Amino acid sequence: MDDNSSLTQEKGSQGRLLLPSLAISYFATGPLGVLTALLLIDMALTFEVSVGVMGQINTLSYIVAVIFALFMGILSVRFRHKSLLMIGLLCVSFSALGCFLASNFNLMLISYSLSGVGTAMVFPMAITLIGEYFPLEKRGNAVGWIIAAGSLSYLIGAPVIGFIAGIGDWHFVLLAFVIPVSLASLFMAFTGLPSTSRIHRLKISEGTYLESFKGVLLNISATACLVGNVLRMTSFGAILFYMASFFRQQFLVSTDFASAIILGAALCYTLGSLVAGRLVNRFGRKSPTVLTTLLAGIFTISFVYLPNLWLSLALSFLGTWFSGMASSAANSLALEQVPRFRGTMMSINSAAISLGNALGAALGGLTLVLFNYEVMGSTLGTMGIVAAIIFYHLTTDPRTTELVEA
Repeated sequence: MDDNSSLTQEKGSQGRLLLPSLAISYFATGPLGVLTALLLIDMALTFEVSVGVMGQINTLSYIVAVIFALFMGILSVRFRHKSLLMIGLLCVSFSALGCFLASNFNLMLISYSLSGVGTAMVFPMAITLIGEYFPLEKRGNAVGWIIAAGSLSYLIGAPVIGFIAGIGDWHFVLLAFVIPVSLASLFMAFTGLPSTSRIHRLKISEGTYLESFKGVLLNISATACLVGNVLRMTSFGAILFYMASFFRQQFLVSTDFASAIILGAALCYTLGSLVAGRLVNRFGRKSPTVLTTLLAGIFTISFVYLPNLWLSLALSFLGTWFSGMASSAANSLALEQVPRFRGTMMSINSAAISLGNALGAALGGLTLVLFNYEVMGSTLGTMGIVAAIIFYHLTTDPRTTELVEA
């Protein structure tokens, strides 16, 4: 029986708001990224810099997210997880406000990088709180909803931001959508999440900061999860960063058609993560992680080789579907690795995911400069296959027996 089951029962009055609050919190970290994806050219014109230079705000944000996610491994031992999540949402809100008020590129760069801090705090704490408040048989589905919320920020945010941008400029998008969403998520977290004071005292009494890192990094299965997630996200970079450009250059589709492709991919990712959340309860965490990561890698390789638009698009959507499933399953697997130090584990896991995103963008761009889309897809897709091998041989699902007995 889970150590926190009694605490879960004590918080039943807030149970209905718990999962929506966590999902909306992670949703709120996405709109700024959607804004830059759609309106990067407009932002570059505002600050009179090139698109390439303007795009460095994303690079710095990823770097900050990796660094601060590691720092969160210490903070998660010392402070309440609800408090850390709310501070992360404050960082997202201040980042959006700072971007709105920025008068030059340097201020914009600093303000936007604060969103990396927010993401590094919100995502691991949201997953950690699932481990603390949900019984084992409901955690997989709950993690699926959190992952889905991240992709929904693109699925919902893209058309909303596009519509608002047609009324005003990117500043108006921040004022009318991004800032209100971040403030609403902060209010939901404050009212919908119970305190974790008992768990907090338990953590402080059980180990030091160094012990929390050692407990994670000296655990072979936990470390394999981290390495697997770096490679899994590096592989997904082929789709996340370069799929739309591939279809625009290889098949000469219009910008509007490419936008529809992004929305379709976001829908596939969302549905895949929700389906995987339910499969975890039936098949455990390891098997779905291995299978979906393997299939995502295979489809990532294959879609860039097909000469037919619709066949290539179908395989890219399958790659996105299985990537969403893999994200839900892999994060569920990571969550159960070191229950004593869940906050530290998920913080380092968040750093691994951000590092994988950065590597996917960098390695994908490098292979495109030196070679072509086929080499890019093969290189990054192979990373996914290697990740599946690592998950299969080096990870264990410590909660499979407990789930069967429950």
